[in-house]
Amino acid sequence: MTPHLSEQRSDVRDQRTASASVEPAVRREVRGQRSEVRGQQSAFGNQTPSSVLRPPSIRVALLTGGGDKPYALGMAAALTSVGIHVDFVGSDDLSVPELLANPRLNFLNLRGDQREDASTKAKVLRVLKYYARLIGYAAKAKPKLFHILWNNKFQLFDCTLLMLYYKLLSKRVVFTAHNVNAGKRDQNDSWLNRISLKLQYSLCDHVFVHTHGMKSEMTSEFRIPETKVSVIPFGINNTVPNTSLSSAEAKRQLGIGNNDKVLLFFGNIAAYKGLEYLIAAFSELLTKNRNYRLLVVGKPKGPESYWNQIRRATESSGIGDRIIAKIEYVPDQETELYFKAADVLILPYAHVFQSGVLFLGYSFGLPAIAADVASLRQEIIEGETGFVFKPRDSSDLARKIHSYFNSELFRNLESRRAEIKAYANERYSWDKVVAVTTSVYSRLLNSSI
Repeated sequence: MTPHLSEQRSDVRDQRTASASVEPAVRREVRGQRSEVRGQQSAFGNQTPSSVLRPPSIRVALLTGGGDKPYALGMAAALTSVGIHVDFVGSDDLSVPELLANPRLNFLNLRGDQREDASTKAKVLRVLKYYARLIGYAAKAKPKLFHILWNNKFQLFDCTLLMLYYKLLSKRVVFTAHNVNAGKRDQNDSWLNRISLKLQYSLCDHVFVHTHGMKSEMTSEFRIPETKVSVIPFGINNTVPNTSLSSAEAKRQLGIGNNDKVLLFFGNIAAYKGLEYLIAAFSELLTKNRNYRLLVVGKPKGPESYWNQIRRATESSGIGDRIIAKIEYVPDQETELYFKAADVLILPYAHVFQSGVLFLGYSFGLPAIAADVASLRQEIIEGETGFVFKPRDSSDLARKIHSYFNSELFRNLESRRAEIKAYANERYSWDKVVAVTTSVYSRLLNSSI
């Protein structure tokens, strides 16, 4: 193992073991997060350990929005592992054995079927039925604390009337803001969007974000007090199947040669993802070496014009024969095929605060080359888990890709994969997420007694 990565992993282990038990509800504390927890303590007043609720007395409703299966399952498993009882509001897609067999989890399938091929009328009816069920559940729910992982289909309703309804029911509400302002990211922001988000964040008793940059935006743009915002890691994706499938077999199944240099773009296809910069860089690379292959795997999000523009660019530049495009949603059971066939993950973001795809790649031990935006530089150890390049600069991306395939990291990729996986499992451990989360739960519930 290289010294730098070894030091990073050692530091993570130190963080996991150096913690003191601030509350009985928390199994481990992380050194880098203890100041956050102390800030939360002061916000709720001085409390002795004996006055704080212990895990067995905590019951929480986890409102998933019916999607993001890896994060929802990871959070549920982490919370129940420390004794918290969870009402899990999910959908058919989330009705899986690991939830249904969990004795501390009450699975509530309020969303039901969410098939994309349903008619518009059917989609409208099922959303209305879901909201009716959710409103009815909230009125009778035993948990005093609701944890919202994602808003539902009608963002404006969720941020305003639904939040006010929860508060009228005297529920404590915490919210995980995976994106502080997705409208700003997606270039469709509006005054109404900002006002509704401001109301939701203000009505929340606490908000979790994944980076300090996100916390800064939350406090500066939405005027949310720092004491109401905590930074937690984006828990590592450990729910996507990872079988004994080898890299060579994955490439064979996709018709990729053993000597091909395989790049992967994975996830939603939207303007903020910067796919056009990767296409330009890929075209530049092919002028010097035709052994490069590009996997574009994901579903267009937002205006179809963006993907159509990308598709036309690939056709006009004559590089289409070197691209394998699967332009659709890829279920969990098919995900590993693409991550194991790839030699490197490319994250050419134009704008983002954090990337779940990066952590998904790390869970497969796949190095990443990412744009130097937001906190991505802090998530990548140069030369050991990947590289960063100048945002919106396709030539710099081409140079970094070329450098990667001439680096020690690529030459020793098979052995490095195991190191990257071990490093990510420690750094983005769900134990760290649950340490801060349960501390917040305890204080909120204790202050409501």
